[in-house]
Amino acid sequence: MGIEDLTNQAKDFLKSEQAEGISDKLLDGTAGLANKVTGDKFADHVETARDAADGAVGNQ
Repeated sequence: MGIEDLTNQAKDFLKSEQAEGISDKLLDGTAGLANKVTGDKFADHVETARDAADGAVGNQ
């Protein structure tokens, strides 16, 4: 198995249902923590960043 095969497997995983579920949990937790630490002062920015990251991982 070469590096190209591993790269393709990683790309496939990042677009899977499993990756979507994991990423949603991590991103929700991270966004919640960021909002807690900043007192929701930057909630709009946090949500925008969370959505951008979510679009890069998973299948939605």
